[in-house]
Amino acid sequence: HFEVGREKSTAAVDWAAKNGIVNGVSETSFDPDAAITREQMAAILYRYAQSKGIDVSVGENTNILSYVDVQQASEYAIPALQWAVGAGVLNGKDDSRLAPTGTATRAEMAVMLQQFVKLTEK
Repeated sequence: HFEVGREKSTAAVDWAAKNGIVNGVSETSFDPDAAITREQMAAILYRYAQSKGIDVSVGENTNILSYVDVQQASEYAIPALQWAVGAGVLNGKDDSRLAPTGTATRAEMAVMLQQFVKLTEK
């Protein structure tokens, strides 16, 4: 069962890379077993939304500077984080933190995916 799952994962990563949804950890490799950060998850959903023609312009007017740790975000992820926050896909932590480089928990990922699906149903 593990090998079948690995083949499906490889096919999914290959598709996502070819379609500009995910980037590797370098020019030549991915790290599919690594934990995903909150900013990486936001970036993946942002790029997927763009590829499907979903309007991501809400991020252009979203100010995420009120989060005390926004400076920790990677430069590439800023537009995705702005969109995710503005669209309600990503919420900050309870103490005014966005935790962009923190590991996305399974629960956080589930909420992000649920909120993303709601966007696509509109």
